[in-house]
Amino acid sequence: MKVYTLKDLSKQDIQNLCLRQLEDDGSIKARVSAIVKQVKQDGDAALKAFSLQFDKVDLTKLYLDKTELAEIASAIPENVKTAIDTAYSNIKRFHAAQIHKEAAIETMPGVTCWRENRPIERVGLYIPGGTAVLPSTFLMLGIPAKLAGCKEIIVCSPPQQDGKTNSYLAYCAMLLGIDRIYLAGGAQAVAAMAYGTESILKVDKIFGPGNRYVTQAKQLIQGTTLTAIDMPAGPSEVLVLADETANPSYVASDLLAQAEHGVDSQSVLVATSSKIIANTIAELEKQIAVLPRRTIAEKAIQNSYAVLVDDLNAGMDFSNVYAPEHLILATSAYETIVPLIINAGSVFLGNLTPESAGDYASGTNHTLPTSGYAKAYSGVSIDSFIKKITFQLIDKTGLNNIGNTIETLAEAEGLQAHKNAITIRLNSENGY
Repeated sequence: MKVYTLKDLSKQDIQNLCLRQLEDDGSIKARVSAIVKQVKQDGDAALKAFSLQFDKVDLTKLYLDKTELAEIASAIPENVKTAIDTAYSNIKRFHAAQIHKEAAIETMPGVTCWRENRPIERVGLYIPGGTAVLPSTFLMLGIPAKLAGCKEIIVCSPPQQDGKTNSYLAYCAMLLGIDRIYLAGGAQAVAAMAYGTESILKVDKIFGPGNRYVTQAKQLIQGTTLTAIDMPAGPSEVLVLADETANPSYVASDLLAQAEHGVDSQSVLVATSSKIIANTIAELEKQIAVLPRRTIAEKAIQNSYAVLVDDLNAGMDFSNVYAPEHLILATSAYETIVPLIINAGSVFLGNLTPESAGDYASGTNHTLPTSGYAKAYSGVSIDSFIKKITFQLIDKTGLNNIGNTIETLAEAEGLQAHKNAITIRLNSENGY
């Protein structure tokens, strides 16, 4: 892990340091375009062909139904079932609190405006199943989709070697009341949900993380279809801001928790003490040696770095430029710097709040903006699955109060028909 000193860096150095690898890979873009085109043309046949090619599974059927899912779910270990139940409860409780009915506002006498929520009718959830099967992602996407009231929830996940799905995902489907999982992964799953196939319904919005192929496919379909996506996504990342009150072993474990996601993940340590940095790096070396995903974590750590800063305020300035997906404040003084946070996907306060809590079971959503997109995007929430429609109601008093304002503005813009829509009503209602 490289170590930098903030005061030795220019503004351009800092910008360069915070820049993630977002450049287009021409070969990936071309391959994804070809995959999407083939799914659009050949539908289910293309999905089966890609399953054989990429997953090494020869599918006779592209989905698992309710009966099959129940059978697979029955094999789940009891301790995992209990853990999923707890996570489900916490995530549901947190997201249910986000549902609000907004009050109607009388902007002037006789003119009333308000907003009402309507669910997105058809949503697609992509649940990765490559180097790691992620039941937590199923919960993070499925729970708010259900709470929002989406009528159709299409779930795609790559098939396992037996041509089925993992018992954890099957159990999540049972909890969520989702009766079908489609056995499709990668860019081809995104294409299927965007365009529809004989088996898979076309959706209005696609959610879920994935590798570079999945990300490229989401970006491609957003520009060529009426299907929206949750947010731009890239490799997962964490920034830990630590001072002398931090525990180096805790900090190292947090950095590694992010690093084991993938070789292109990034873990950044920003610390007020060179001693904290040195002790954390020593802990990294100790802990990484026994990780089952050591090879992946080692490559990610090579892509990571530490920054020495004068104080927490300077560290927060750096963090706001970086705009991390996950921000951990490994300090007992976190309350003093929370107001300084401008850009972050999700924040973890104090030395006893690891990022793993948000990943699994605290209740907050772990589908978050990466690659600096936290400067403009929020993580997935109930709002991600709904549309807010505005309403207005004007009575005779309101028409008389607001009419002249509208007529004047319409005339100023040269839009006579707009003005006439008011004038005709005023004349009629007032007997002119």
